[in-house]
Amino acid sequence: MKKPNNRRKANRMCLAPGTAAEAASATPRPAFGPAVDPIHLEPVDEVEITILVDNVYDALLGGDERTRRAPFSVGAEPAPHFEEGESFVGLVAEHGFSALVTIKRLGHTSSLLFDTGLSPKGMVVNADRLGVRFDDLQAVVLSHGHFDHAGGLAGLAGRRRASTMPMLVHPEVWTRRRVLLPGSGIQPFPTVSKKALRQEGFDVVERRVPSLLLDESVLITGEVDRTTEFERGMPPSHEAWTGERWAHDAKIIDDQALVVNLRGHGLVVLTGCGHAGAVNIVRHALRLTQVDRLHALIGGLHLSGPAFEPIIPPTITALAQFAPSLVVPGHCTGWRAQHALAAALPSAWVPSSSGTSLHLEGAPPEVPAPAPRMCDKGGRSPRSDGRRWTGRKGI
Repeated sequence: MKKPNNRRKANRMCLAPGTAAEAASATPRPAFGPAVDPIHLEPVDEVEITILVDNVYDALLGGDERTRRAPFSVGAEPAPHFEEGESFVGLVAEHGFSALVTIKRLGHTSSLLFDTGLSPKGMVVNADRLGVRFDDLQAVVLSHGHFDHAGGLAGLAGRRRASTMPMLVHPEVWTRRRVLLPGSGIQPFPTVSKKALRQEGFDVVERRVPSLLLDESVLITGEVDRTTEFERGMPPSHEAWTGERWAHDAKIIDDQALVVNLRGHGLVVLTGCGHAGAVNIVRHALRLTQVDRLHALIGGLHLSGPAFEPIIPPTITALAQFAPSLVVPGHCTGWRAQHALAAALPSAWVPSSSGTSLHLEGAPPEVPAPAPRMCDKGGRSPRSDGRRWTGRKGI
């Protein structure tokens, strides 16, 4: 797999368009052993991931030193049937996902948005109630083209301070898709429009291969190698338009994840839906970066429903072997998988919720060893055998 061009201006993405050769090299395939051309992912000192949109909002969830929850009341609205004339409001929960990722490295802080939720207003409403601003946002990344990850782009378009905003997507994110629902017939999915996004000022960048963002400290995986036997993707009811006909779309080839290397602890992997398979994604990230540890897995794992519940046991068995310190499954993971993950990884599992903020700190940078002294306290050069020179001849 080709390595992205690492020479660019600060905080800029790799902007070169993908070529046919890159597309061929990124086609998911069984891949084992170390990457032929691994990607150096700069370690970060801190990473904070704020879940702006998730399927659940629970105001009673507790936090800890790394998990901050939204308060019970994040605002108030008029309500004349109360004596006070107003009532508390919480956060929006909807079948979608969005996360604000902020990294700190060498004293510099940068942020990007990973997915935007389902509805045009849900993400920005939650951001307003949480006090999150998009003024310093440096990029937007779409994990894939499903509407429950791109719906909030309309709301974001009206909140940007900059006239243009870099947006990184896979070239297949524009694919028309539909699902065949038993008893309900065909349900077309809303399709993301490249033309509309460009008119709104988004600088759309399409890449199949991995990309490095924010001074080479955030990796977007590009297409994920599929190496497990059990993560087979979507059932036949999920279809895509090929340009000539509707066909089974099992892989959702545009699915990609976000990866950060937390100094001294290992990789933090953020998924939107994890359509490539949670285990495939982790394996791919470890292989690309040559980092040997998974520290955290956060986001949708798509283990919900009868088509995916049978692979919950092998998925959890494989994830447990990585021994992550933190697992925060959300969105499309499903309640059966949540219970199974909580039982299998009790010290790592943390429930997700709209408004949850995960603050992860890396290990302190290694302090270089002091240079060897060339003279002892008396000003004499030390002997190579550790004994002091005395100045006497022959010693």
